[in-house]
Amino acid sequence: MNKKPILYLFLVGFFLTINNSSAQQSVEYTLEQVVARAKSQSPAAKRAETQRENRYWQYRLFRSNYNPQLRLGGTIPSYSQSFNNVTQPDGTIQFREVRQNLMDVNLGLVQQVSATGGTVSVNSSTNRFDNFLATGFDPQTRWSGVPINVRLDQPIFAFNPLKWDKKIEPLRFEESKREFVEEMEGISRFVAILFFDFLDAQVNLEIASLNLKNTEDIFKIEQGRYNIGTTYEDKLLQVELQVLQAKQQLAQARLDMEERSLRLKSYVGLNEATNLVLVPPKEIPFFDVPVDEAIERAFQNRSEALGFERRRLEGEASVAQARGQRFLMNLGASYGFNNAALAWGDIYSNPNTQALVNLNVSVPILDWGRNKARMGQAQASKQLIEYTVEQDVINFEQEIFTKVKNFQMLKDRMEITKVSDEVAEKRYEISLKRYQNGNVTITDLNIAQQEKDSNRRAYIQSLRDFWTAYYELRELTLYDFESRTLLYSADNSN
Repeated sequence: MNKKPILYLFLVGFFLTINNSSAQQSVEYTLEQVVARAKSQSPAAKRAETQRENRYWQYRLFRSNYNPQLRLGGTIPSYSQSFNNVTQPDGTIQFREVRQNLMDVNLGLVQQVSATGGTVSVNSSTNRFDNFLATGFDPQTRWSGVPINVRLDQPIFAFNPLKWDKKIEPLRFEESKREFVEEMEGISRFVAILFFDFLDAQVNLEIASLNLKNTEDIFKIEQGRYNIGTTYEDKLLQVELQVLQAKQQLAQARLDMEERSLRLKSYVGLNEATNLVLVPPKEIPFFDVPVDEAIERAFQNRSEALGFERRRLEGEASVAQARGQRFLMNLGASYGFNNAALAWGDIYSNPNTQALVNLNVSVPILDWGRNKARMGQAQASKQLIEYTVEQDVINFEQEIFTKVKNFQMLKDRMEITKVSDEVAEKRYEISLKRYQNGNVTITDLNIAQQEKDSNRRAYIQSLRDFWTAYYELRELTLYDFESRTLLYSADNSN
C-alpha cells in the first residue's frame, strides 16, 4: 500500500487545523486597550490626523503672505515672421516683411506691508530686440533695460486683508489644533459606545447560555417529578416551553453578538476572524468634577471658545471691508534707472533716471444709496453675530453644567446597580437550590431569574452611561479630571 497519499492528507489536515485554530484565537481587550487602538489605528483617527496636517499647511500658506517673494519672469523667446500693413504718409499701405524676436527677463523682490496693505518691490529687467532683416548700417540687435527700480503700490483708505488675516488666521489655526484633540476624544467616546454595545451582546449571550443550561436542568427535574407523580403536566409543558424560548433567545444573542462584534472590529481595525472577548471595566475612577472648574476649563481649552472671539473679529472685518469700498484711491510710485544700448553691458553704464508717481481716485458721486446699504448690511451682520455668539456662550455654559451634573448622578447610579446585580445573582442562586429541594415554585424561580437578568443588564447599561459620560466630559473640557492633566497644550502641537 502506498503511504505517500496518506502522509500528504495528514500534513494538509494538520496545517488546516493550525490555520483554523489561529484564525479562531481568542483575544481579550479592555476598554482602555480598545480606546487606545481606535485612537492610533482606526480610519477615523487617520482622517483626523490628515485633516490636522491639511490645516497646518493652510496656516503655513497664510504665513507665507507676509514673507518677501523673489520672482523671475519673462518671455523667451517671442519670435514673429509675417507681412504687416504699414501706412505711408500719403495714406497708402505698403506690405513689409517682418522677422524679429523680442525677449525680456525681469527679476523682482516683492514684500507686502501688512500694516498698510501696500506692496514694495525692487526690480531689475532686461529686454533684447532682434531684427533679422536689418541691412547696411542698421544694427540687428538692440538692448534696453532697467538696472534697478523701486516701486510702491499703496491703497489708501481701503480694506486691508493682511491686517485682519493676521488677527483671524492664528485663531483659526489654534482652533484646528484643539479640534483635533476634540476629535480624538470623540473617537474615544464613540468607540466606548461600540465597546459596550458588544459587551452588552456578550453579556446577553452569557445570560442566554446559562439560562438555557439551567432551564434544561429544571426540565429534567420536572420530568423526574412528573414520572413519580409529584407535579402536573401543565408545569412540565411550561418548563418545556421555557426551554424552547431559551433556545430562541440564545440564537438571537449569537446573531446580535456577531453583528456588534463586526462593527467594533471594523472600526478599530481588527481582523474579522479574530474571536474578540471584552473584559468589563473592574475599577471605576472616582473623582470630583466641580461645575465652575469644568466651565472654566472648557473656556480655556475648547476650540468653540476661541471660535467666539474669531467670529466677532470676522464681523468687524466685514464692516471694515464695506467701509473700504466707499471709494477707491491708490498711490503708485517708482524710482529707478533705465537705459538703451546696442550691447547688453552698456545699459548699465550711465543709466537715465526713471521716476513715476500717480494717484488714482474713483469716487461715486451718485450711487442711489448703494454704499449706505452696504454699510447697513455689514453693521446688521455684525450685530447678528454678536447676538448669536452671546446665545452660544450661554448654551456652552449650560451644556457643561448639565453634563457635569449628569456625570455625578451616573456615578451614584452605577454603585446602586452594581450592588443590585450582586444581590439579584445571590438571590437566584438561593432560589435555584431551594427549587431543587422542592421549597420554591417554578414561578418564584422564574421571577428570580428575570430579576437576575434585568439587574445584570442594568449594571452593564450603567457602565455604558458612566464611561460614555466620562469620555464626553473629556471631550467637552479637554481636561482629565482623574489625573488632573490637560489633554491639549499649544506647546506639544504643530
